[in-house]
Amino acid sequence: MGSLQLPSKPWVETPCIRSAALSREAGCNIYLKLENLQPSGSFKSRGIGNLLTQALLAHGPQKPIHFYCASGGNAGLACATAAAALGRPATIVVPTTTSATVVAKLRTLGADVRQEGCQLSEADTYLRTELLARDPDGVYVPPFDHADVWDGNATLIEELEEQMGERGGYDAVVCSVGGGGLFVGLMQALERRGRLGGEGRPVRVLAMETEGAHSLAHSLKNKELSRLPAITSIATSLGVSQVAQKAFEWAQRPEATSCVLSDAEAAMAAVRFADDERIIVETACAVSIASAYNGSLSSLLFPDISPSEFADLNVVIVVCGGSNVTLQTLEDYKQKYGTDEAVLKKYRARKSAVERNKA
Repeated sequence: MGSLQLPSKPWVETPCIRSAALSREAGCNIYLKLENLQPSGSFKSRGIGNLLTQALLAHGPQKPIHFYCASGGNAGLACATAAAALGRPATIVVPTTTSATVVAKLRTLGADVRQEGCQLSEADTYLRTELLARDPDGVYVPPFDHADVWDGNATLIEELEEQMGERGGYDAVVCSVGGGGLFVGLMQALERRGRLGGEGRPVRVLAMETEGAHSLAHSLKNKELSRLPAITSIATSLGVSQVAQKAFEWAQRPEATSCVLSDAEAAMAAVRFADDERIIVETACAVSIASAYNGSLSSLLFPDISPSEFADLNVVIVVCGGSNVTLQTLEDYKQKYGTDEAVLKKYRARKSAVERNKA
């Protein structure tokens, strides 16, 4: 039996660029890690791509393999994209509420798409009991709660080490949290690199969620792993009612900070980001970008340093991407949230503070 020859890994190294617009808004140096450029359109290509790769290696070169994933969005797209790159079949079970845009993209990738149930939990139950249980060659692909997923996501930090090393290092990373797979991967890699302790100031990690999909913040408030009674946020890619146990554990570290913003702030951040950087992202991603627009980075991450000291810091925002967004989506957000006084007040306050600092 020969050794298994895999194609190249099903994710890519992404650029990390300085954003002049967001740096001006935030009052420090903002760098954007462009995970929206992954093959599937989101960071999910890393973790799920690694899981599929490891499964192939474990099964050996001769045994058939079929991947199964229940997802209404980016995890399913990452599974389908990685499976196609590795030359293996994939079945994605989506809830009936999944957008036509995502379903069309999955089918374009060659995945077998099944629609079952109104909730993701119903789709997952159908996948496990009706499909996976009857396929001896089937491999279950969890969207976030698996060591191989975390290891794949950890590769983002390995890239940052080299990319930001040329720019004097980095002081903080901002990421969105749904189930917590990205957050866990980042924290594990930072720990391995000695960035959460040791000499010098530790790298801070800001975990962002939207109200109504704030399962991590909900658990932290309750001081135990807890389940949200319902997902009410428009940021459906964050719509996991309970985060991974590991995410809850890492979030209790002093280097980690949890923050929850409104749907309106996330939506308008997506609109402004499209104008500033010509990049369109889902609200699940834009909630992290909103932290730069609303001026909360300094108070959340570095409350004890002066504005002049903060101005010299390098903060990396993970632009995690997302495929369930169109230009029409952004226009709808603009119409719905563009006059939200709570959002406008924060943005005006930030603009005034920046002008005072310049003076």
